[in-house]
Amino acid sequence: MDGEYEARLVARAASGEAEAFRGVFEAHNAAMFRLAYRLTSAADAAEDITQECFLRLMRRPALESRRGSLRQYLYGIVRNLARQRQQANGREVHWDDDAGEGVSSGASLPDPMASAEVTAVVQSALAALPPLQREAILLCEFEELSLDEVAAIVGAEVGTVARRNGMRRW
Repeated sequence: MDGEYEARLVARAASGEAEAFRGVFEAHNAAMFRLAYRLTSAADAAEDITQECFLRLMRRPALESRRGSLRQYLYGIVRNLARQRQQANGREVHWDDDAGEGVSSGASLPDPMASAEVTAVVQSALAALPPLQREAILLCEFEELSLDEVAAIVGAEVGTVARRNGMRRW
C-alpha cells in the first residue's frame, strides 16, 4: 500500500467505516501480533498489545508520510506498548545501548520450519537479550525490515540499529 492510500484508509476506518478498518486490520494484524508475542513471550499479552495498537491508531489516525509507512508506525506503537507493559509489571527494563555488547554476529538464525525444540531455544535466547537488542533482531531478522525502517521505528540512527543487531560492518 502506498502512503496516501494508507492514510485515506485509516481516516475512513477511524470515522467508523467497518470495511476500511477490516482492510487495515487484516493487512497488519499478524505482523503486530508476532512482534508483540516475541517481545513479551506471552500470547495473552500479545493479544492485548495488538488490540490496543489498533485502538490507538483509531483514536489518533493522522499518518504523516515523513514518519514512514503505516506498518512502521504500528510497529512503533507495539514497541512502546510492550515497553509500558513491562514497566507496569514491575520489570526493570534497561533501554540503554551498552547492554549486550559481546553478542556475536556470526550466528545464523534457524529455518522458520525448524523443530519445536529449536524454536523454544531461539525464543528463550531472544528473551534473554537486552530489550533494544531484542527489538533490533526481531524487526530486522524476523520481520525482515531494513535497517532504515527499523531506525525510523525505534527512533535511532541506522548505525545504532546495526550495532544492536550485532552487525559489525554494514
